[in-house]
Amino acid sequence: MDVFDTFLNMAVLKRSLPMLLDGLWLTLQLGAASIVAGLVLGLVVALLRLYAVAPVRILMRIYIDIFRSIPLLVLLIVVYYALPFVGLRLTAFVSAMTALTLVSGAYTAEIFRAGIEAIPNGQFEASAALGLSHRHTMFDVILPQAVRIVIPPLTNNSINVVKDTALASVVAMPDLLKQATQAQALAANPTPLIGAALIYLAFLWPLVLLVSYLERHFNSGRRR
Repeated sequence: MDVFDTFLNMAVLKRSLPMLLDGLWLTLQLGAASIVAGLVLGLVVALLRLYAVAPVRILMRIYIDIFRSIPLLVLLIVVYYALPFVGLRLTAFVSAMTALTLVSGAYTAEIFRAGIEAIPNGQFEASAALGLSHRHTMFDVILPQAVRIVIPPLTNNSINVVKDTALASVVAMPDLLKQATQAQALAANPTPLIGAALIYLAFLWPLVLLVSYLERHFNSGRRR
């Protein structure tokens, strides 16, 4: 048996492809839901971290520090296996989304905070001179400029979230990696794992190229 029969067996790949596509669809759902929830959570945390009263700012900083420090795999296991002992039982999908959102939200909050703090103070002063309220200043003047700055790192963070969905297999969620592992066991051949790797590559490589393009685009725009 040569390397192609072992790792790139087309017959095995063809039989396992429906399972891989089912897993890919679930991976995309989990990734999209976690990215959107993480963006919303991160923006709220960033605003509270910057402009709330002191106790709330401290709590937000603690949240950011904790969830940037804890390994995602550990958090996922705690959410799925430990919470039932306190009466809170979540499905595998909700557990994975919760863990991904909490971690993504912490990183996203720091990205938004850096973007907001990069806006010159003159923008705030000009808005105050025009009589704009703090809410209108933030949502009409500051955030539109900050979003342009943070798009590249946010896109990069989103890629990391999609990659991290592979960890959901530890809670028996039938994502792409879990389906590939099951297909490998059924076929007694590692080809499904190679197929999953190629699917991840085909999906994520264009996003990586997009991040590079966005970084060049926005950096050139700031230089002009």
